[in-house]
Amino acid sequence: MDPQDLLTDGAEESLSSSNHVDPYSLVARQLQRVEEKLADCTRSRESEITDIASHLIRGGGKRIRPVITLLTFEAFHGGREQDAVDIATAMELIHAATLLHDDIIDGAEFRRGKQSAYKRYGLTRTLVTGDFLFIKAFEFAGKFDETVVQWTADACTSLTEGEILQGSFNRNRTVTAEDYLHIVERKTASLFQTGAKLGAYIAGAPSEQVEMAASFGLNLGIAFQMMDDVLDVVGRRDLLGKSTGMDLRDGNPSLPIVLSLLDGHRTVSQVFQSQTPTENDIQRALDAMGNGTVIERARSFSRKYALKASREIERLPECMGRDGLRALVGLLTDRHS
Repeated sequence: MDPQDLLTDGAEESLSSSNHVDPYSLVARQLQRVEEKLADCTRSRESEITDIASHLIRGGGKRIRPVITLLTFEAFHGGREQDAVDIATAMELIHAATLLHDDIIDGAEFRRGKQSAYKRYGLTRTLVTGDFLFIKAFEFAGKFDETVVQWTADACTSLTEGEILQGSFNRNRTVTAEDYLHIVERKTASLFQTGAKLGAYIAGAPSEQVEMAASFGLNLGIAFQMMDDVLDVVGRRDLLGKSTGMDLRDGNPSLPIVLSLLDGHRTVSQVFQSQTPTENDIQRALDAMGNGTVIERARSFSRKYALKASREIERLPECMGRDGLRALVGLLTDRHS
């Protein structure tokens, strides 16, 4: 991944057509099994753990990571569907655990349009429930061979490293394009990458195709996060389920912020570095980014990584799984929430 990608013009080429395929419908039956497993495995002898896990997991979410795993498994003609369901469940449990922990770190008041678990149940109980979900994830990953367990552990390691790396650039105007990409690669894209990689691996794909799936997942994860960053500036609260400007409030170096810093934009730089920005300060910085060129440039960079993901998919033989993956790329990078 080349940080120069953020210093050059984004892609103008359009994503290939998916013929209006709904990627979720292609794996609807398997996704329902994932939902059932999530509900079952998050039951605890301690009712508060069950309540907190259910508050998050049953509170919505796009289930993007399970869908990536399931579609990749289908694209490589996997035979044992139960294996794909188990790995997809593990990916969602890891994601859910990180959300609980992220809300504690950020002091988030809302998640998915309602009060966050942290605000509703408190720090200690939410933290422990996040740990509980990580452990449950490895109940599923641990059913497989050492490779699956190691790749799952590697993804969790990257997530934690990405969180620490992001924290080191909190409100830090020296953050670079390279720093931003390293954060995104570890904190968001690592789980996309691992889900796709494991989907191909347990389907029995040869090693070069497993790596191709990993490359697809990595680039899709980067594109997805870049679009998330854009929506934090120009998205609608009723669709996002949270306020815009969260990256400025928390001091996180999102793509529009990094591009603004590289442009030497004084207003954005001042608000980003402020330990206690007011709502008026945040709105001024959002307006500055929204009225300039950084949003369109950020969208363009998201499309660039989406195209990289699409090119990997096009190397697959025509099949239902490939159609779904192609459609998923467009769905995740041309969205409003």
